[in-house]
Amino acid sequence: MSGDGLDVQVLEPFVGHWSIEAEFPSGGLGAVRGTTSFEWLLGHRFLVQRAAADHSAAPDSHMIITPDAARPGEFRQHYFDSRGVVRLYAMTFDGSAWTLTRLEPDFSPLDFRQRFTGTFTDGADTIAGRWETSDDGVEWRPDFRLTYRRTSDRPASRPGRRDRA
Repeated sequence: MSGDGLDVQVLEPFVGHWSIEAEFPSGGLGAVRGTTSFEWLLGHRFLVQRAAADHSAAPDSHMIITPDAARPGEFRQHYFDSRGVVRLYAMTFDGSAWTLTRLEPDFSPLDFRQRFTGTFTDGADTIAGRWETSDDGVEWRPDFRLTYRRTSDRPASRPGRRDRA
């Protein structure tokens, strides 16, 4: 629980290290593999995600997930990548289903809309998801499938521990 009453503990299933694999509909890139990790930041107030891909066409990225005070029970994902792209996604997570959406301009122009839907499976050790894009927010087309597979055990909960990251 963060100090302002916004519950971030629901995000605990993300915490740990994961392998990732992206599959593109065209098949031209083949499977793009990489790694990502989620860890608590500043005493469980925020969740930070770091991602790196093994393909030059895929950017490395850092994301910070914060409670969304304007939408109780929901979150914002602040996205930054190695291309210099900065985006803000609306995020929901109900313990199983994870969504990210970007439907309006933020720090970068809105040339297209994006959404991600993912589902935790396999005892919360796999996230099966897909990214989609849309020019108008009505007609959506597949961008790529993204699968996360946990590579390390979830860290043991340490009540009272203060994160220093």
